[in-house]
Amino acid sequence: MSLEKEVDSIESILQKLPDKEFRQVWRILYGDGGQDLDVSEKCLKLASRYKLELVKYKFNHVVEQLRPPRLIRVALFQQKLPVPLTFPIYKVKTEMYTLAMDAVKVAAKGGAKIFSLQQAWNMPYAFCSGEKMPWSEYAEKAEEGSTTRILQSLSQENNIVIISTILERDEIFEDRIWNTAIVIDNHGRVLGKQRRNHIPCVENSNEPTYYCEGDSGHPVFETEYGKIGINICYERHYPLSWFALALNGAEIVFNPCGAIGEEAELLWGIEARNAAIANGYYVCTVNRIGMEIYDHEYEDEEGNLIHHKDSGLFFGSSYVTAPNGTRSPGLSRTKNGLLIAEFDLNLCRQVKDNRGIGHTHMLPKYRDLLLQATNSDFKPQVIKKHCHCYSI
Repeated sequence: MSLEKEVDSIESILQKLPDKEFRQVWRILYGDGGQDLDVSEKCLKLASRYKLELVKYKFNHVVEQLRPPRLIRVALFQQKLPVPLTFPIYKVKTEMYTLAMDAVKVAAKGGAKIFSLQQAWNMPYAFCSGEKMPWSEYAEKAEEGSTTRILQSLSQENNIVIISTILERDEIFEDRIWNTAIVIDNHGRVLGKQRRNHIPCVENSNEPTYYCEGDSGHPVFETEYGKIGINICYERHYPLSWFALALNGAEIVFNPCGAIGEEAELLWGIEARNAAIANGYYVCTVNRIGMEIYDHEYEDEEGNLIHHKDSGLFFGSSYVTAPNGTRSPGLSRTKNGLLIAEFDLNLCRQVKDNRGIGHTHMLPKYRDLLLQATNSDFKPQVIKKHCHCYSI
């Protein structure tokens, strides 16, 4: 499938409308919540030099009387694999590192203080291929691996927090592999990590055969620029995963993804916004792009050929959404790109106050239900219509 035949983005289609209709449709779909963001000329020139689509967006905010605004800029970077899969691992990683370094420089010149890469950003998304070698060789130590060391230098040099989602190799515990997001603070220190909890068990997905379900809970990382949580890829389908991060105090939740397919794209513009609205925080969701072609046909979990060699189209479209439901434009479905968004973290409390989210949660009621649901003898609370039948 040629990417040239793909629609570039929803926004590119909307912009063909007459101005009045465009504004009305935009308000209905995305909300009337922002404007173009000013960035430095250096940022614009670097983006052009590195051939990055650059989308800039500033969310509107209300200034409070007692609290000063807590304005923050975040950057989301989506990329496609720059070299064929036949290249050696070190070559693939080197090319990916170069792309990341370029994007971090652009983001920093644009004033971003938190930078997120996509799911498994430093490797092909090979988990559905059914092949273990050489793909498992991409796994590395979370805190001390080459990927983390490179990003530590980048974060320190650019005074920026970096979120890096990779395959983690746990050499201490049975050489297990985890799908892990590592948070590196703006001083180059590893603040912590989040291991992915939910792994898809769906048709043609071999992911459970590569890595383990996470054991790190739903931590929130307190940075100098806000409290951030991470929901990795498939976890976007689980409302309780989003909710757990809210309970732990997240103000921004990042959702690094490798999403493909019509069903996933249908949900793409909905799930992150729903999570932001329901939980009173910002959500930054970043997806891969491109199509990866493998030497061998895909296999299912039982070793049966599925008769295609391509990964399917990763549809990009990364975006940011606010707790009031407004959202930014998305990046392209087909191009490497960087989205820089500015917003006020004070909006999180403002939305919660307006909706009464905190004092109307009724958590004890759900605690009891969830506790019951974990028991093997759980019976759903279903009220049935009784049939009054009379025998003759």
